[in-house]
Amino acid sequence: MDTFSEAQSLLPDIIDLRRRIHANPELGNNLPETTAAVLDAISDLDLEIRKSERTTGIVATLHGAKPGRRILLRGDMDALPMPEDNDLTFASKNPGVMHACGHDSHTAMLVGAAKVLKQHQNELAGSVDFFFQTGEEGFFGAREVLEEGLFDAPNSPDAVFALHITPLLDAGVFTGRSGPLLAAADTFAMTVRGKGGHASMPHDCLDPIPVACEIVQAFQTFVTRRVPAFDPIVLTTTKIEAGTTSNVIPEVANVLGTIRSTSEKSRALAHDGLDRLATKIGEAHEMEVDFEITRGYPVTVNESAFTEFAAQTVRELFDDKAYRPMRSPMMGAEDFSYLLQRFPGAMLFLGVKPEDPSLAAPCHSNRMILNESAMAHGAALHAQVARKFLAVTKV
Repeated sequence: MDTFSEAQSLLPDIIDLRRRIHANPELGNNLPETTAAVLDAISDLDLEIRKSERTTGIVATLHGAKPGRRILLRGDMDALPMPEDNDLTFASKNPGVMHACGHDSHTAMLVGAAKVLKQHQNELAGSVDFFFQTGEEGFFGAREVLEEGLFDAPNSPDAVFALHITPLLDAGVFTGRSGPLLAAADTFAMTVRGKGGHASMPHDCLDPIPVACEIVQAFQTFVTRRVPAFDPIVLTTTKIEAGTTSNVIPEVANVLGTIRSTSEKSRALAHDGLDRLATKIGEAHEMEVDFEITRGYPVTVNESAFTEFAAQTVRELFDDKAYRPMRSPMMGAEDFSYLLQRFPGAMLFLGVKPEDPSLAAPCHSNRMILNESAMAHGAALHAQVARKFLAVTKV
């Protein structure tokens, strides 16, 4: 039986675990129920378990019959703080919390891969780390475990690999690219401080609202005129808040937004330029501007050699049509980027478009659903990537 057939035989268990996790979503780095469900699902595999001290994340390691290299496979486990509006028997039981990004499926597929690889333990030369990670949705779960030394020697992997589902791609089809795959994600917060007064006499005031709007417009000009078109950033102002009523000019205007970039060069260019614009435009209008950037996840960069290795594994396991190269990065962000900064490896996307394409909703949608049959493809690829990696001395 080949790896895909083995994964397909486990699909009912994979679906059951995914639904259990989906119905009981948890947030952040403390996921006691989800972690318990994973430990229960792998309890009969006799894996070496290492637990994070800062989070409820775990690393379950399968050691082969002979020494060799080490590969880490990651599945993130946390949900999003948002409502679910799907009529499912296993819909979220926790109001305001939903697995809208597929982490429930990532976790279930990784458990499926562990069960497949357990059947081949005597053939393996080396070790496979199944990393069940917390806190991907903005809580820096990967960085936390790296900082605490969970993957320091002698537990350092020789390579890392991850899958992320996408409901907008045909079920069972994989996609990826070498180099930048996902963007760095930073946020900015700006406060424009003027002088309040009567709306009928703006000349006696320092009105922060038009100045805030001027700065926002200047940001968009900066993006198109100072940032290289082939190393772009995406800047979006998402909130402007000021004032209390129609006849009062407020003293303060607050602005929030996000900055996405696909290289550290453009990231730094944006940070410096936006701060300068905000400060200097404020000065021109005799106002004080506080501009602060909070750095988020870095650019997710796939190593070229491992990306091609993973893509070729897809073609061999399924067929040539099962892999579609990505033409450009996506502007979402991933904390798998921290692992890729430390270790060679790659992340691919797995299509899970529903059988009825009219129901396809993107990740982070309150109506996101997926084609669960595609999870057999993900479990199989995890397992096959590990088997191939441990079977050769160099990728």
